[in-house]
Amino acid sequence: MSGAVWGAEARFAVYYAPSRDSAWWRAGSGWLGRDAESGEVCAPPQPDGLKRPLVDLTEAPRRYGWHGTLVAPFRLAGGATQHDVLQTALEWAHSQAAFTLPVEAATLGDFVALRPADETGETTIRAVAASALQSFAALRARPSAADLASRLAAPLTERQRALLVEWGYPYVFDEFRFHMTVSNSLADADERAMLVAWWRAQTPGLGPLVVDHAALFVEPAPGAPFVLWRRVPFQTREVK
Repeated sequence: MSGAVWGAEARFAVYYAPSRDSAWWRAGSGWLGRDAESGEVCAPPQPDGLKRPLVDLTEAPRRYGWHGTLVAPFRLAGGATQHDVLQTALEWAHSQAAFTLPVEAATLGDFVALRPADETGETTIRAVAASALQSFAALRARPSAADLASRLAAPLTERQRALLVEWGYPYVFDEFRFHMTVSNSLADADERAMLVAWWRAQTPGLGPLVVDHAALFVEPAPGAPFVLWRRVPFQTREVK
C-alpha cells in the first residue's frame, strides 16, 4: 500500500497498530478475520460457549482493521495532500519515544475492547494521541455543518461538545480513552463476558503492547474497509 494514491473522498487516520511480525498483530487480525495491511481474509477463532459465529459479532471493528485510535479519521483540508500527511506523520513520529503498554480486556459500554491496564499507560498513550492531534490539525478538514449537527445531537457532556466544535471530535485530550475494539455493540451481556474471558486468557501470553511506531490508515471511499497505508517509526526505527 505504500505507493497507493488516494482520491478526494479518502479519509486518513493515525492509529496504533502492532508490528506486522508480532503475535499481537496476528492475534488481533485473526480475531477480526481481516489483515488490514495485506488484505488477507482469515477464519477467526470461536470462543467456547459462544452461540453465534464470532464473525457476526465483529463487523464494525473488522471494517476499521486491528488498531487503537490516536487521531480519528479525517478528510484533508483544502490544499493538503497525502504527501503532506505522510511527511507530517514521519516528522511527528520521530519526536516520539517508544514504550510498552500493558493492556486488559474489558467491557466499555456495550462493546468489548482492550484498554490500558494501569493509569501510567493511560496517561502515556493519551499524551501521544494529544501530540498527534495537534501535529495534524492543519491538515484536517473541519466537519461539515451537517456532520457537526449530527454529532452534537448525540448525548455529549459540555466538555465533549466544546471539543467537538473546536477539534471535530469529542473524545480528545482529557476525554481521550485509548482502546482497541474487538466487538460490535452487543446487547447480550453473556456474549460480552465470553469475549472478555477469551481475551483475558490470551493477554498474559501476548504480553504488553510494544508502542514503537504509529500507522496511517485510509478509508479509500465512504463505507469502504480501512487499509493500513504506511507505518511510521518512533525515533530511529525503520519504516515497514
